[in-house]
Amino acid sequence: MMFKPVSEQLELIKRGIVDLIPEDELIRKLESSRRTNQPLRVKLGCDPSRPDLHLGHSVVLKKLAQFQRLGHEAILVVGDFTGMIGDPSGRNKTRPPLSLEETRINGQSYFSQASRILDKDRTRIVYNSDWLGTMTFSDVVKLASRYTVARMLERDDFEKRFKAQEPISVHELLYPLAQAMDSVALQADVELGGTDQRFNLLVGRDIQKEYGLEPQVIITLPILEGTDGHQKMSKSLDNYVGITDPPNEMFGKIMSIPDDLICRYFELATDVSAADLAAIRAQLADVKVNPSHLKRRLAREIITLYHKTEAARQAEEAFDRVFKHKDVPEDTPVFETHENEMAVTRLLTEAGLVASGNEARRQIGQGAVSVNNVRVTDDRMVLTIDGEVVIKVGKRRFVRVRKVSG
Repeated sequence: MMFKPVSEQLELIKRGIVDLIPEDELIRKLESSRRTNQPLRVKLGCDPSRPDLHLGHSVVLKKLAQFQRLGHEAILVVGDFTGMIGDPSGRNKTRPPLSLEETRINGQSYFSQASRILDKDRTRIVYNSDWLGTMTFSDVVKLASRYTVARMLERDDFEKRFKAQEPISVHELLYPLAQAMDSVALQADVELGGTDQRFNLLVGRDIQKEYGLEPQVIITLPILEGTDGHQKMSKSLDNYVGITDPPNEMFGKIMSIPDDLICRYFELATDVSAADLAAIRAQLADVKVNPSHLKRRLAREIITLYHKTEAARQAEEAFDRVFKHKDVPEDTPVFETHENEMAVTRLLTEAGLVASGNEARRQIGQGAVSVNNVRVTDDRMVLTIDGEVVIKVGKRRFVRVRKVSG
């Protein structure tokens, strides 16, 4: 195929990134690729311990897809072997290791979801157990001899744990070397990762040199904040937008993000052009523009990426029915009970709207609970159930409570 001019490729590649190390080597690789009509091998390691993908994961996957659209080879490395070690990146202790079977199952789930972003038919998927699993103890010792403990302890999380006198297992020190061997085995030209992977990616460059290979260029992408606007997007923090979430749920979550994240989400989670992004920034700076209008466009853009344009339109209509016109969603779950009266805290828990009585009391204290559009202020309230009542918690959680005979 005919590759685009290097300047055009570089403009797209540099959009939204944090690190490009080193840029002159990438330019040289792109020039060589264009001259020889050979695609670059662009590698992304996927973490099999987190198979449920959200917009935070999409940031680096979208960058890999950009390389793919430029004509380069996208290689998704399922860390089924390294998953049995547990990468401590960004953590003060090691991540629990998985069995090989668990990593394989999770890896397939990851690839299936990632295919919503990548061209499935043009993505090469590999498992690093294919080469790491065949290394002998002698091979591992030789590999370990190529890197010093002092340099390994430069890694931020290791340094902090060492100073705090927290234990660091020897096998954890092997993780960056194992990931580096992926780059050796694949002869990667470029490796992508989040900013929390910067150290590991740099080790990959060093180890490739040790094995007589041209070192990879590394590109790091920012960590996307969650819908709370403060912490990184995470399912465990319940501040995520899953790429497989239903359209209505995606729309509501995106509408809840702080206004100061609108541009960041447009840049990192959508495919809007640089010109569009500049226009969006200008609109946000205009006090006459209501940010919610841009947030609506953001929601439509993201839903269209993972569903369809019609799904985005319907999700916006459903959002308006609930939040502008105070309607109850058509798909609201039903909780049936034989009782005539129930304590509201117990009802919230048994209907699945909250996880515990303590959470129910906290939600009531925050003014987040209403019954038939009337806010509940007393956590000792006993609700009389006559026919059907609608309970709402927060902005998006509804349940219809019905009294059944018998």
